[in-house]
Amino acid sequence: MQIEAPCAVQVSNKMLWTGRIVSFVPALLILFGAIVKLMKIPAVVQGFAQHGYPEHLVVVVGIIELACTIIYLIPQTSVLGAILMTALMGGATDANVRVGDPTYVVTVFLGVLIWGGLYLRDPRLRVLIPVRK
Repeated sequence: MQIEAPCAVQVSNKMLWTGRIVSFVPALLILFGAIVKLMKIPAVVQGFAQHGYPEHLVVVVGIIELACTIIYLIPQTSVLGAILMTALMGGATDANVRVGDPTYVVTVFLGVLIWGGLYLRDPRLRVLIPVRK
């Protein structure tokens, strides 16, 4: 059985580039976070300890962040990447809320940017979640 694609929806250049820029912000921040984890920067290791996570998970989380970001940035896998990055931000939000760290707002905002950027640059998502006038 073949599933037909939703009706073709055009993306203006302005909307496409706005979506790319909005998508780039969280991707860049998460990519930076992945790199400092892979480098095992002392402040990152200390932050993990303060949140109750063992040191050996620093590199594992960095690899997960790197993989999710790459999957998000590839247009053909961007929806899967957004789902994975949302899960990543959910875990980060939970960890921050659990220890009373008010920076959880940043991870929530990054999650909004992840989907907002994708919504602007991917017409399939706008067909799935239309904005009604």
